Parts: sequence; structure tokens; C-alpha cells
Amino acid sequence: MDIEKYIASGILELYIAGALSPEENLEVQHYAIQYPEVQKEIEAIEAAMLQLTKTVSPGLPNDGFKKLKPELDDVIPFLPTASEKKTPWSSYLGWAASLLLAVGLLWVYLENNNLKSEIEITNQEKQSLEEVLSGVRNDVVNQETLLQALRDKNVTVIDLGGQTVAPRSYARAYWNKEEKNVIIDAQGLPEPPEGYAYQVWSLKLDPLTPTSIGLLEDFVTDNNKLFTLTNPNETEAFGITLEPEGGSDTPNLEQLYTLGAVGP
Repeated sequence: MDIEKYIASGILELYIAGALSPEENLEVQHYAIQYPEVQKEIEAIEAAMLQLTKTVSPGLPNDGFKKLKPELDDVIPFLPTASEKKTPWSSYLGWAASLLLAVGLLWVYLENNNLKSEIEITNQEKQSLEEVLSGVRNDVVNQETLLQALRDKNVTVIDLGGQTVAPRSYARAYWNKEEKNVIIDAQGLPEPPEGYAYQVWSLKLDPLTPTSIGLLEDFVTDNNKLFTLTNPNETEAFGITLEPEGGSDTPNLEQLYTLGAVGP
């Protein structure tokens, strides 16, 4: 961002004057926090406004009256009346009242502007919290749906044990033959290397016929490691292999991580 160009655009003067929209006010405040130059310019403009209110008073030089008195004495004796003595004080009081009023109005404006900014930030925080709560509610609904699927009476549970390449690996398949889907619990699989992904296979054993039913997508970012895949096959066993990202047409049996047969 070009700070000098932003300051020269005149938006800060409009901000001090209260002529911006709530969104523009919030943008200026964010820039003021992020860039000290912007905050410094805002303070300079506010100081200039305060100085401007002081200039409305005409002022009086300290020796002004002394300079005028000799000239007046040459014309008539200088004998001020009671009303003439009171006039300057009432004038000064009027100017002082005007100055105090101007300063008070400026203070009220600045306080009101700060309050608006706080309200806008609070509304944004509220919206962010509502979005977080909405995400949590969706997660809860998804978890409940998943639990219901796992507890379905038509679900067959198959344990997949670790194989030679990774003997400590394990997984579990929840196969609902009626719904033609399978949920793979892959919590026991290690994180795949970069550029590789786990691929799940439906197997016919005699003769051995593998059919891919999908990849365990986003394995690293999926915290619960539960993956739902479509399986319309007459499966006799499930296997999981490590394949190049995007999957393979046939399984690499040298990278067979887990295998489990469907019970009778």
C-alpha cells in the first residue's frame, strides 16, 4: 500500500469530519493501527481543528491599549464610564464561551466517532463468533450422522490388519451392503509421504480381482480420519495401498498397508 498516496487522497480529512460510511471508518481505523504514519496524520488533523477554534478569538496585544491612550488624551480626557469598563469583559466572556462550545463540540464528535468504531468492531466480532458457532453446530450434526451410520444394524465391521510394509498399521471398514457404502476408519495409518495417497480396494479372492473404490482424500487435514466411500461391489475383502497421488488402476501390492476379509 502507498501510504503517502493514501494520506494525500483526502480520506483522513473526511474521516475527521465524519463524512465517511461505517465501512470506510473501520478501514481508516485499521490502517491507523497498521501504519503509524496514518495515525500521526489523523492526530495532526485533529490538532489543526483544535487550533482553528482558537483563531476565532480576535485577541488583544498587551500594549495595545497603552498605544491608543495618548492619542485619545489629545482629543478628550480619558474618563471611561462604567458601561465602557464592562464591555470588554462581556466581549471576552462571549469569545471564551464560543471557544469552549467549539472545543466541547469537537470532543463530543471525537467521542462519538470512537464509540461508533467500537460498535462496528464489536459487530464484526459477533459475526465471527456466530460463524464459528455455526461451524461447530455443523460439525456436531455431521458427527451425529456418522455415528448413526456406524450403528446401523446392516453394517458389517471388518478389521484390516497391518501387512509387511507397515505391520503396526491398522484400519477398520464399516460396510453397509444395503446402502452400498463403506466408512473407512484410517486412524491407524501413518501420514502418507508427499505426492502419495491411500487407495482403498474391494477384493474378490478367487481369482484375486481388485476394484478401486476411492482415495482417502485430504488425509493429513482430516482430524477424525473417517472416510465414506461408495461400494456397490460383492466384496470379499478390503485392502488399502499407498499409491501415487491421484490413484492407480491396479494396486501396488508391495505397498499394501492393511488387509481384512469380510466374515461369513
